[in-house]
Amino acid sequence: MTAAAILADKLHSARTRRALDLALCLLPWALVAAAWAWRMQGLVIALAVAAAVGIAVIVVAWRSARRLDHAWLARRLNATRSDMDDSADLLFVSGESLNGLQRLQQARLRERIETANGPELRPAWSARRLLLSALAAALALIAIGLWPRAQSGARDLEALSPAPQVAALPGQPRLIEQGLRIDPPAYTHLPSRSEPTLEGRVPENARLRWNLRFEPQPSAVELVFHDGQRLALARQSDGRWSAERVLAKPALYRIVASGAPEAQTRRLYRLDVTADRAPQLRMLEPDRGLSLMSAGQRGWPLEFEASDDYGLAANAQLRITLAQGSGENITFREQRLSLRGTGTTTQKRYAQRLDLASLGFASGDDLIVQLSVDDNRSPKAQTALSPSLILRWPADLGSEATGLDGMVKTTLPAYFRSQRQIIIDAEALIAQRRKLDEARFIERSDAIGVDQRLLRLRYGQFLGEESEGAPQLPTNDRDEPEPHDEPGQAHDQHAPAEKGQAASSAPEQHDEHAHTPKPAAPSFGEEGPVLEQFGHTHDHAEAATLLDPDTRKLLKAALDEMWQSELHLRQGHPQQALPYAYKALGFIKKVQQATRIYLARVGPELPPIDESRRLSGERAGLARRGERLAAANATDPLLESLWRDLEQSTRTTEPPPIDYTGLQRWLREHESRVPDPLAFAAAFDALRNEPECRRCRAELRRLLWPLLTRPPASVPRRGQGDAVDRRYFEALQQEARR
Repeated sequence: MTAAAILADKLHSARTRRALDLALCLLPWALVAAAWAWRMQGLVIALAVAAAVGIAVIVVAWRSARRLDHAWLARRLNATRSDMDDSADLLFVSGESLNGLQRLQQARLRERIETANGPELRPAWSARRLLLSALAAALALIAIGLWPRAQSGARDLEALSPAPQVAALPGQPRLIEQGLRIDPPAYTHLPSRSEPTLEGRVPENARLRWNLRFEPQPSAVELVFHDGQRLALARQSDGRWSAERVLAKPALYRIVASGAPEAQTRRLYRLDVTADRAPQLRMLEPDRGLSLMSAGQRGWPLEFEASDDYGLAANAQLRITLAQGSGENITFREQRLSLRGTGTTTQKRYAQRLDLASLGFASGDDLIVQLSVDDNRSPKAQTALSPSLILRWPADLGSEATGLDGMVKTTLPAYFRSQRQIIIDAEALIAQRRKLDEARFIERSDAIGVDQRLLRLRYGQFLGEESEGAPQLPTNDRDEPEPHDEPGQAHDQHAPAEKGQAASSAPEQHDEHAHTPKPAAPSFGEEGPVLEQFGHTHDHAEAATLLDPDTRKLLKAALDEMWQSELHLRQGHPQQALPYAYKALGFIKKVQQATRIYLARVGPELPPIDESRRLSGERAGLARRGERLAAANATDPLLESLWRDLEQSTRTTEPPPIDYTGLQRWLREHESRVPDPLAFAAAFDALRNEPECRRCRAELRRLLWPLLTRPPASVPRRGQGDAVDRRYFEALQQEARR
């Protein structure tokens, strides 16, 4: 075989490879186009589209293969064979245009091609491109298969169903075929459907299309709704009467055709609406609204779960608020994060772990987060907000103190134990006496005593006392009370030995003001110099004007009992402290019950007397003494009167007229009070069409009963009794007459 034939064969093989490679990449999309046409228009259109796309693929592949010419083959030979000496282009040039050296080189190249088998010159298969094209086409075919057949479905929905037959005179238009097409909103992803009965339950804001056929044809047809609205139907070329409307709330309607029989016109059709519910949010982690930061915690994991009836938005918003500072100097910093949920369209989970360091969370701060989720409702989405979650840095335990205060650790600065809690703790400690050693028992008893001390100081503020302004315990060497004591009131009523023991073990008393005594000795019996030397006038109990004297006396007695309770608790004797603690609790309860509100006693503010009208005899503007009290108006007088009229109509042959206009207006104004407005409107409409219908009146009375105002409670009348009781009462009355 000559060199020219070999080169021609190699070029043909390369072109075939190029055409097949491109055709294999494009043919799957020809199938996609054919499937789409079959889905939308049917088999015939699909075959035509497949043929057209196939021809287009062949043309494109042939044109792409024709681009491989002699120049491409020469470049390919030079690139793949070293024996061509980079002069493979001489193989495709005629010998007349070459010089002697070029003709010699051409002959040598042809001889090498004829004698030696060179490497493969055809382009390689595009395996990656073929795979990607096949996968993309497969996904497109799946999407086409799942896509609803809109046009064919529309034709099915347009098919009408036979209508119920009604009695009609010759020439009266009768409804012979009917159909109701329901197109839900696009965001619900619900398929369209047809209701042959012209009624049913539809999604909120669904588009309804009525298709009716009459025989003979009326001159006009319209839909009359229960709220008075009217929708005119238009006649189509095929004889159908059609109309469309978007339904946002439940409705009752009737079909009114000119000249139609009354039985057909009076029939009511009911359309209920399924409302689009707002998204529902559930908190998974943390499981409480307020969380305290633990030691070494660096992150805060959050997890929420949301669900919706039709679908949720792709992203949710997490609002993060950082509150820093204390008191009135508090600053807020807010930022938002977009979270993408995982799960199905109608139920998703949102998880996020907050880095506390990057947020600037420090001691004393509060971190508040709240998640907001939208649904895919159109045009306005509904939003659901989760409860606010708070991460709080635990409060500072306070600085270390010295002395007796060093044993007190303030876990909650604003919290004081109540007297009842102190009693409960003391009784619990007594119950655990055998399980605790002596040191532990005394330590816990002392801690309860510290709580008793704090509570005593707290109540002492109402008597004008300061930090340690509690009453002093009397001793054997001091018979007169200190300036802090109430005149004439003893602080202890127990034996001197017990008093001495209490004095020896009482806590140290500190004077926060630390005033220096006067060098001059005060005169005997003068109160002013004594207060200047040993106390303060605002420490005196009589200076406290918050409480009345009796209440202050009760509170003073409660403080005395608290002091004795604290004394025994600090000594490790909770059994001896319980009686005083109970007495203190009793006094505190009396103080709480002694709170009163006093109002100034003032007389009535009467209008001034007009002296100019005295002895004139003018009675203009004066109230008549014979004016009688009028009965109060009912809450809904219209319903009350309608109920009485309906009750009377069941007993008489001629029922009273009904105020239809007023009742219809009341329905529009109080639609939220009616559990089923459509049933109420249907009963009202039936009674208006048949005023003599007793069954319709009874149905309306049944619906009116839950709407009537409940009468006030009253004493029921005693029953008359049976025949024996009546004979007994009659005998008593006859005996009384004698």
